[in-house]
Amino acid sequence: MNKERFIMWGRTFLPLAGIGLTAAAMSCSAGQSGNENPLDVGYDTDDAVASSRGFGDPLPRLSADEQARFLAGKIEFANNEGVDDGLGPVFNDTSCGNCHVSPALGGSSNVIEMRFGAVANGKFDPLAQLGGSLIQVKGIGAAGDCTFNGELVPKQATVSAGRRTVPLFGLGLVDALSESTLIALRDSEANQSPHQAGTLNLVHDIAHNRTAVGRFGWKDQNPTLHQFSGDAYVNEMGITSPEFPIDNCPQGDCDALARCNPATAISDADGADVQKFFDFMTFLAPPPSVSLDDGAKHGRRLFEQIGCQNCHVESLTTSRNTSLALSHVTFHPYSDFLLHDMGTLGDGITQDGATGKLMRTAPLWGLRKTTTFLHDGSATSVEQAITRHQGQGRDAGNAFTKLNAADRRDVLNFLNRL
Repeated sequence: MNKERFIMWGRTFLPLAGIGLTAAAMSCSAGQSGNENPLDVGYDTDDAVASSRGFGDPLPRLSADEQARFLAGKIEFANNEGVDDGLGPVFNDTSCGNCHVSPALGGSSNVIEMRFGAVANGKFDPLAQLGGSLIQVKGIGAAGDCTFNGELVPKQATVSAGRRTVPLFGLGLVDALSESTLIALRDSEANQSPHQAGTLNLVHDIAHNRTAVGRFGWKDQNPTLHQFSGDAYVNEMGITSPEFPIDNCPQGDCDALARCNPATAISDADGADVQKFFDFMTFLAPPPSVSLDDGAKHGRRLFEQIGCQNCHVESLTTSRNTSLALSHVTFHPYSDFLLHDMGTLGDGITQDGATGKLMRTAPLWGLRKTTTFLHDGSATSVEQAITRHQGQGRDAGNAFTKLNAADRRDVLNFLNRL
């Protein structure tokens, strides 16, 4: 595990080396020696060049090779797969781009997926023998002497929960954070606001066969963007790959899968398609920033004062990276990417160390383009999402409701400009 030391500067987390690098970049812009290694001179995604990019655009500073990989990945991301490509036998859609489409390719949608399980004696059972915990709503139909239909929540389930499609903008920057940053965030929160402190989901990193810090998915169930890509391919489209070589048994019927699966070999045998999906997400820029008027600036101050920023951390900085586009970049996700106990607002589903009450802090960047809120899309406004916070988010939610009408309006004005 990376043992870099990190400090907190306001609510921006940077590697100690990054402080010096930021100063170096300032010296260079002031006309002093420009001999720094380009990888050591980062940038801020709110600067003039980076923030001029629109939703769905690539990161700045990409090399020609990275630009080509981004474009090839974008094509693959939008491509519709068929049975001959390994689709199914159960799946949720034929293309990543069919769900991640708003306000641009790589974004979100109002698609809500379903997870289920059962709780007995305080323990969660994903009911894998019945196809859990993720429902695949479509099937390829007739294959051999089998018919593969979409799955249903079985009657044995005692817990079910919707999961809203998450936007993918800026996830390459999240992937480029060192584990030390996330560990430092956890420790800082434990010291400064222990009643709201987040925790880590320690999960299996398949590629490196190690325990790693999770950061992707509603439960932080994936530690790397590449693994997140492979997980999506097998669970959303039923397409296997080297890291995920086994198809899902439709509604848990592994006998039917063994007998009638039309694609018994690994569909994406060399992992090329997963790599293209990964490339697209890696180089996909974060949501572009917009200027704040005086009311929104006041709302931002109130957002901090009432405790929202204890979890929705404004700024993070990546570590040194082989890509100029990802090296020492300060970005503004408004998330700590940690798990927090949300009490009754939790989804009841356990994944690895993330129990039913624990949910990852949802990044707020791009919120102005979101139409449904919370993990299950059950809130129809930002205000409703805030006031429904429970568990570790309850105090901030209550503090928001106690603001006068003008102050609440300013906080919402700020959030609706993210």
